[in-house]
Amino acid sequence: MKGRVLIIDDEAEIRRNLTVGLTQEDYTVVACPDGLSAIHELNQARAKGLAYDFMVTDIFMPDIDGLKILKVIKNQYPELPVLVITGFGDERLEVTALSEENTGFLDKPFEISELVNALNELSPGQTSTTAPIDDDDGMRESVSAYLTVKVVDQDNSLDIYDTLYRLEGIISCDAVRGDFDIILLARGETMDQVQDVFNRVGEIEGIEVLSMSPVERPKLDRDVDQFIDNYKAAVSSEGGKQEHKNPGTISYIIVDIEADAIQKIYTTVFFVDEVVFCDVIDEGTKLVGMITGFGAMGRTPRVIEKLSQIDGVLRVREAKVIKLIED
Repeated sequence: MKGRVLIIDDEAEIRRNLTVGLTQEDYTVVACPDGLSAIHELNQARAKGLAYDFMVTDIFMPDIDGLKILKVIKNQYPELPVLVITGFGDERLEVTALSEENTGFLDKPFEISELVNALNELSPGQTSTTAPIDDDDGMRESVSAYLTVKVVDQDNSLDIYDTLYRLEGIISCDAVRGDFDIILLARGETMDQVQDVFNRVGEIEGIEVLSMSPVERPKLDRDVDQFIDNYKAAVSSEGGKQEHKNPGTISYIIVDIEADAIQKIYTTVFFVDEVVFCDVIDEGTKLVGMITGFGAMGRTPRVIEKLSQIDGVLRVREAKVIKLIED
């Protein structure tokens, strides 16, 4: 046997052709239709003591694109040979993929012989069969909650916003156009501390507090949860997504979802490029996120159209950010 190959591609015909072709070339093949199933497969194989010698992944998939999978896989298994395949490639994608160690790039369509040659050009390596060390140091996570506010004293709206912006315990404050006027993110070491912030906000004259929704940890399978944590660590080390008091992005989104579809929806939303961050609230029935991107005035952002098409998404609302304080 020449090695075990994990294939990730959302097109059933391609998975079938690659599986048959590589099997005839004496490889053992497992094919997955999306990123989530591939994450599960890698962890199940490790638990069984089985290693993969190659990974072949498409870039454009319905949940997690191949470049994001590549980033985490290379963080966990830096020596694993990975071949990125795509029918919609360009120079930028190729350069990004090839910047990762021991990674190749192959444009679709291709013959099995070309695929085998591309795999042979990569240096030998494997996934680990040893379970990762749990480096949880027991530190307690902070507690956060979103507060939505309506300004009833419009004559003093700027002073009200400035007061909220500077309030201790508020780490994010944005004026928006939508069902409410201001959205706040409060944080503390305990929920009592967050409740105290909520009470202080409620004492400010000229506003009406509409809601407080604690941020919840999404209910994800352990291996998917670890994958997302690894991705966060990877982008953070590269100076990626950061929280700011005035993030300068264009909109918040509130996504109503079916609670039993939380894993697929949250994971898909989390990995959409235009999504800066995504939090779960209201017992897993809503996501709150921030999106970037610019389009024609009055046109629905592409990311909202994309989210609305995900199975289990009931409604997507947008609250556009109004920048009131210059950085």
